[in-house]
Amino acid sequence: MPANPITSTVLFDTDGKHHGFLRLPFSRDTSAWGSIMIPITVIKNGTGPTALLTGANHGDEYEGPIALQGLALDLDLSDITGRVIIVPFMNTPAFHAARRTSPLDGMNLNRSFPGAPDGSPTQKIANYFEETLLPLADIVLDFHSGGKTLDFIPFAAAHVLEDMDQQAACIAAMQSFNAPYSMILHEIDAVGMYDTAAETAGKVFVSTELGGGGSATARSAQIARQGAENVLKHAGILSGLPSQAPSLAIDTTGPGCFHLSEAAGLLEPIIDLGQNVSEGDILARIWPIDRTGVPPVTVVSRASGILAARHFPGLIAVGDCLAVVATLE
Repeated sequence: MPANPITSTVLFDTDGKHHGFLRLPFSRDTSAWGSIMIPITVIKNGTGPTALLTGANHGDEYEGPIALQGLALDLDLSDITGRVIIVPFMNTPAFHAARRTSPLDGMNLNRSFPGAPDGSPTQKIANYFEETLLPLADIVLDFHSGGKTLDFIPFAAAHVLEDMDQQAACIAAMQSFNAPYSMILHEIDAVGMYDTAAETAGKVFVSTELGGGGSATARSAQIARQGAENVLKHAGILSGLPSQAPSLAIDTTGPGCFHLSEAAGLLEPIIDLGQNVSEGDILARIWPIDRTGVPPVTVVSRASGILAARHFPGLIAVGDCLAVVATLE
């Protein structure tokens, strides 16, 4: 296999606080010898564990980028033991376009791992993380929210894993993030995910869903910033103790949690995020958009718990995720 063409303008093994770029050559109509410049900050102080913090894996999700821009500026070298690698805009082309997927090749970075060093821009970015950045890390925090199409209650998440010791370490890190909700998650499609790449490499991995709708709120941005600091403190990288506040444990590993739409039309929500749901309750109605006088399709819950996620746009298509009902632990 050829070498990945991405190069870093900062050194990973030199003490200090360094800001620079991951440079990916990309020749195009507007810049024949141009490059995609992915901002990166490396903060290293002596020996110790390494945390890899990433945002904008999907380009229309903003809590992570806000928190990580703040951390890159504000973290004091003297408060660090070990190393922090911060990439606020992991999928820089998608972030600049405010899109979930890259405008350069149409690919979803979070379904593109392990990538390829001679592939499309998204595949090259995935491969660089797979082959260069993940091996440096002991703990990985990857920020997500709902983007333009989903809205979530704010939660940190850890996955169900075959290695029970690794799963326990991931759950402990997830709990240290101390989001209002803490979720044990089983992905409906884990193939090609950054999460899967990190966990397969044996890393402690924490993800989040902190809102949605293609924007951030003051509350969701604050949760992201505090959570990132908590994880760094939990790992022993940032001085101090993680803050502790009540976090409600929720679960989506059981049957009936995910509700995919089997109709298209105008979405009328009946239950709001965070509200209690009983099996059989009406979650939403889907009205036709081409005529009047026709009753809506009624969607009922197949689980009891709370509404953890919902479709955000007012119109819904067949196959869209309409709702996620999380069970209470």
